[in-house]
Amino acid sequence: MFSYNLDHLKALESESIYILREVASLCERPVLLFSGGKDSIVASHLAKKAFFPAKIPFPFLHIDTGHNFPETIEFRDRWVKSMGVNLLIRSVQTSIDTGRVTEEKGLFASRNLLQTTTLLDAIKEFRFDAAIGGARRDEEKARAKERFFSHRDEFGQWDPKNQRPELWNLFNARKGPGQHFRIFPLSNWTELDIWKYIHQEKIEIPAIYYSHSRKVIERNGQFLALADFIPLAPNEIVEEKIVRFRTIGDMTCTGAIESPAASIEEIIAEIIAATTTERGTRHDDLRSESAMEDRKRQGYF
Repeated sequence: MFSYNLDHLKALESESIYILREVASLCERPVLLFSGGKDSIVASHLAKKAFFPAKIPFPFLHIDTGHNFPETIEFRDRWVKSMGVNLLIRSVQTSIDTGRVTEEKGLFASRNLLQTTTLLDAIKEFRFDAAIGGARRDEEKARAKERFFSHRDEFGQWDPKNQRPELWNLFNARKGPGQHFRIFPLSNWTELDIWKYIHQEKIEIPAIYYSHSRKVIERNGQFLALADFIPLAPNEIVEEKIVRFRTIGDMTCTGAIESPAASIEEIIAEIIAATTTERGTRHDDLRSESAMEDRKRQGYF
């Protein structure tokens, strides 16, 4: 059994709940971006706490790449039903079919970047003025620059050098026509905080976070799950390994790690001893040194 600094987790929870309530107070049409990953699950759990016994006052939105893990989609539908919220789904495949984006080709092709256009189109379609995400500052250096209320211009772009101050957690939600905010209530949480909170609150998570047997290929030192839409290089061999996923995204760019961790307690112990970050398993972050910041400037989550 793990012992935590409960005051620390309580402070993080209180801060996040305060931010979510501020969003509901200051914004007219907020939405929670829900991927079925652990961070969006925790964000939705906090939203339920923030407004209980009333219902969560905004819908959830999932940008479906069409290359998601089947376990994640199954969990998404079950979780959203249990939360009693309206789930909106917009598809990258639709963006491809309508010519809004062009699908990448080749061995390292991924739809992860393409979902930016699908997201921005959805924000425009539903006239959302605030999109709540589960990003945390400890994930990646570009995300470390984010404010809680992250302003986006009329093109959905982010300017890291022109962010608004948030002294004493006073938030400026004023915006111009066509502009919106990305809201990050989990900014001050770490990966370890997330898992300790999941353990403390007994929150259900998708099965692929736990150790399981899976067919994988090794590519650039990482293990990708076998899928029909992931082409194999001539020298790549399909292997059966005991793995789990530290982060969940598009299958084409989300790597697994070899791990025997089959419980939340074992996952926590593994994270404490880890020498690499969870984003270290993401191929999309390895395309360039500034890959994440470049995507965020274009309107990525």
